[in-house]
Amino acid sequence: MARGDGRLNHDLLPGEKGPQDACGVFGVWAPGDEVAKLTYFGLYALQHRGQESAGIATSDGSQILVYKDMGLVSQVFSDSMLDSLHGYIAIGHARYSTTGSSVWENAQPTFRTTATGHIALGHNGNLTNTHELAQRLATLDTGELPLESTVVASSDTDLLTALLAAHPGQTIEQASMEELPRLRGAFSLVYLDEKTLYAARDPQGIRPLCLGRLERGWVVASETAALDIVGASYVRDIEPGEFVAIDENGVRSRKFAMPDPKGCLFEYVYLARPDSILTGRSVNAVRAEVGRQLAREAPVEADLVIPVPESGTPAAIGYAQESGIPFAQGLVKNAYVGRTFIQPTQTIRQLGLRLKLNPLAEVIAGKRLVVVDDSIVRGNTQRALLRMLREAGAREVHVRISSPPVQWPCYYGIDFASRAELIAPGLSVDEIRTSIKADSLAYVSLDGLIEATNVAKDRLCRACFDGVYPVELADPELRSKHVLEVTG
Repeated sequence: MARGDGRLNHDLLPGEKGPQDACGVFGVWAPGDEVAKLTYFGLYALQHRGQESAGIATSDGSQILVYKDMGLVSQVFSDSMLDSLHGYIAIGHARYSTTGSSVWENAQPTFRTTATGHIALGHNGNLTNTHELAQRLATLDTGELPLESTVVASSDTDLLTALLAAHPGQTIEQASMEELPRLRGAFSLVYLDEKTLYAARDPQGIRPLCLGRLERGWVVASETAALDIVGASYVRDIEPGEFVAIDENGVRSRKFAMPDPKGCLFEYVYLARPDSILTGRSVNAVRAEVGRQLAREAPVEADLVIPVPESGTPAAIGYAQESGIPFAQGLVKNAYVGRTFIQPTQTIRQLGLRLKLNPLAEVIAGKRLVVVDDSIVRGNTQRALLRMLREAGAREVHVRISSPPVQWPCYYGIDFASRAELIAPGLSVDEIRTSIKADSLAYVSLDGLIEATNVAKDRLCRACFDGVYPVELADPELRSKHVLEVTG
């Protein structure tokens, strides 16, 4: 049963959902180490990527144990639970749902019985040919497997796990080399059988995945920050189109598809931790450079630069550095932000943003402010924020956004608002400025953002900004997150 943690939810305003992060995956092969606890701390470092559910699977060479539940990593696992997850191989997953409802059945890792053992799998991303793969699974369902494979898969992850399990005459590695080339969309995978840890990344490399080295083993993780937490040294990124297997013989790598890099640009804007490295570039450094670019593209006379914490902070620092305008913390964020199932009353709802952010009136009163944020989705948060700043005495409020206008939804593992709900497609920048009641509004240019990453434009997925999708999408009626779910 899903349970709240007594904390405020992530949305700054009730009903105002911002971009929801992708999932986080972690895998470790380390004989002699407490792999379940290493995975727990790895997931803790990746908690920002998914807050709906969490799970860990371990293997001791002869059996696989899986434990998962709804909630944050710290809610799901206890010391006693981690002690019971024996083994020398482990994978972990922190989920935000993009295909399949937010229910226990869809929590990961997913688990299936194969002809020779078992498989557990965690997936970051979103497949775009889910319906086609479901049809393929139906053709492979011979009834020869120890587990009845007609179990309904309601997430693309469970579907993929079932496909890898549906090869009675093949090893998991052989099944992987047959099934991985058939997948379309975004997938960074960690999975295991009784004796081997596996990882794979889609040919576009849309979602991140990296390889790290422990003194006595190996780690695979969504972000380098998770390597740091468990004391692993960064080795390299898993390449687009690469399959990796790790066992007692070491690391072996195979290509299952020709790489066509299209890393997610929004990872640099918001999704990834600022202390992670993406494609050899510090995320914090990119965000600070975006802020400097914003200052060059959209200068303004002002007294203070303040961030919308926490995601706007690096860009605000960069803006202040480039403009020469002093940086200040003008907003205080409530640190206890998590999941809650307690709905606010109308009285509480009217407090709105003050539950999460509160202005430092003595800092901002009488000042001309540059307020730096990472994105505008519907505009309601910014509208409430600006009202609050003016009530606290701000003389002028100039809004600067460290990403271009979000114009299109993502089908590769980020849950944005629908296009009809986004503010940018329907209004000009000046109309948005009027709507949120800012004295001025500017977004960083797409070219400016790309330049800050040091990655070539044609090696980035920019779809949420320019509508150019690097991987073919399913028909519109098959794009729902509930495409695999049976309805009454």
